[in-house]
Amino acid sequence: MRIAILGTRGIPSQYGGFEKCAERIALCLAERGHEVVVYNSHNHANQKVLWNGIRIVHIHDPEFKFGGLGRLIFDYKCMGDLKKQNCDIILQFGYRSSMLWGFKMPRYISLVTNMGGLEWSRSKYGFLSSKLVILAEKLAVYNCDNLISDSLGIQSYLLKKFRKISQYIPYGADIFNDPNEAALEKFKVLRFKFDLFIGSLEVENSLEIILDGVVKAQADRDFLVVGNCLTKNGKILTNKYKKYANIKFLGGIYDEKELNNLRYFSNLYFHGQTLGKASPLLLEAMGCRSLISANDNIFNRSILGNDALYFQTVEDITQQMKAAYRENPEHNHYLNNNAFKIKNYYSWKNIGERYEQYFYDIMKNNFSNHHDSV
Repeated sequence: MRIAILGTRGIPSQYGGFEKCAERIALCLAERGHEVVVYNSHNHANQKVLWNGIRIVHIHDPEFKFGGLGRLIFDYKCMGDLKKQNCDIILQFGYRSSMLWGFKMPRYISLVTNMGGLEWSRSKYGFLSSKLVILAEKLAVYNCDNLISDSLGIQSYLLKKFRKISQYIPYGADIFNDPNEAALEKFKVLRFKFDLFIGSLEVENSLEIILDGVVKAQADRDFLVVGNCLTKNGKILTNKYKKYANIKFLGGIYDEKELNNLRYFSNLYFHGQTLGKASPLLLEAMGCRSLISANDNIFNRSILGNDALYFQTVEDITQQMKAAYRENPEHNHYLNNNAFKIKNYYSWKNIGERYEQYFYDIMKNNFSNHHDSV
């Protein structure tokens, strides 16, 4: 098959979950003998036209000038270029441009859309913006017959709200087998003597609840917050907690080895995602054998099951901060079970093969439908 991937800023991943997923799926498909084309922003760090057997098409991305409008222009240009690629499958991550540019998609190529989470409910959107994203979601669902849900919660949501069946394929992760305690020196912490949060500093990630619990617990451990502090909510949080010396905002960290070592050697790893998508950050923490405390919702429970601590309130956080310790043997079954899930269900190899099989099924159905109509 010849497969085009768009909807991200490009590969290798430098940004969020969609980029990481696009990178790993593209690598898996290329390794399995398929021709893969990925669209990259023109100012991406990777300027190669061929990367690990994947063809990279660089498209001018004016986001650095025009913000969100620039991203819409970038998407428009990517869709316009698709006619040149002679692809069998288009894999689109997200649906932000469906409202404006859906007409640019070649109708003779099978379009597959990974819908992501409940994007319209993110705190960064105002009233009007959220309404536009809701409309874009609706148009994407009705204009695409091949939908992917990255969580069972999203699959259920699409079926209930739109009566549309989607293919459940989660994100992936790998087992982290190379811990290096020396990596902690840069952050001035010791193994299992600090707690950790990694993610965007937005309301939907429950960070304020978590940090209020940390303050109330008065634990004698550092609490490291990894994520961009320059967002509106990030600035509010850094200002609110600046007087607490044990709460340290590290900003964004993009070195995978550094992140994995922090996860592996943390005492408690907090995951506050509430928006419905199966966050790659959660799976990566599982692969690093982190002792996880997650926001108690159906999306996180569908992945973690009984192999984690859960919180809803500040008091839950406070109690866990006082009582839960990574080195306590009673938590070993959590760590072992989560690592087993990553190895056997959520490995990137497994996820890539599921994408491939779904693409084959689509092409088989298209072939059958074509011959049935002849």
